[in-house]
Amino acid sequence: MEEIILVHGPPDVIITDQGTHCSNELITAVSNLVGCKHVFSTPYHPQTNGQTERWNATFVAQIAKFCNDEHDNWDIFLPSVVYAYNHGIHQSTGFTLYQLAFGDQPRHPFQPSTSSFKFTKPHDYWTQIMQYKNLILKQAKHNIIHKQQVSKRRFDTNRSHPQFTLGDLVWMKILVGRGKLDARYSGLVRIVQVLSPVSFIVEDQNFQTFQVHSNNIKRVYARE
Repeated sequence: MEEIILVHGPPDVIITDQGTHCSNELITAVSNLVGCKHVFSTPYHPQTNGQTERWNATFVAQIAKFCNDEHDNWDIFLPSVVYAYNHGIHQSTGFTLYQLAFGDQPRHPFQPSTSSFKFTKPHDYWTQIMQYKNLILKQAKHNIIHKQQVSKRRFDTNRSHPQFTLGDLVWMKILVGRGKLDARYSGLVRIVQVLSPVSFIVEDQNFQTFQVHSNNIKRVYARE
């Protein structure tokens, strides 16, 4: 609330996993208070919230370099790691997060003072900032789309695209508690609700229901 909403304003939508730290009365109350829609990712499918997962991978690797052997002082280094992340040029956008958020080049603590600017009218500064910000946002969007297309072509090269419909019998992948030599998929389940082309509600023989992603189920083929 204090570090995000009161600084940047409330978001229209937030997406989180379904852990209890995100799915609770406090988060629901804050979302309702600021008029923000709360969306949950599909269980055991981190790609749904890929940007956050990518940030976590970067963040953990950097924090691990500084914290002690007991791993109980990581919060001391958190602001410095976040600062470095926000002021580094991102490969996908070609800009720093600071530039995209504030429309200006970041100035570092040990950087010499920049030359001053003289504007003929007070409003000129605002006009220049908005022109610069609109320009880099447009270029960043173009860079992101290009990176996404390259990644998608690489991902789709050898990937099948199974289609599932209501009532299909499928195998469900075992995601937790499986040994290396155990079966990868559990017994038969049936699709009882289609949430999206890639997200489904399935029901097992005990009438328990689960939300699954298409990557975690396989079609059952009857023997002829």
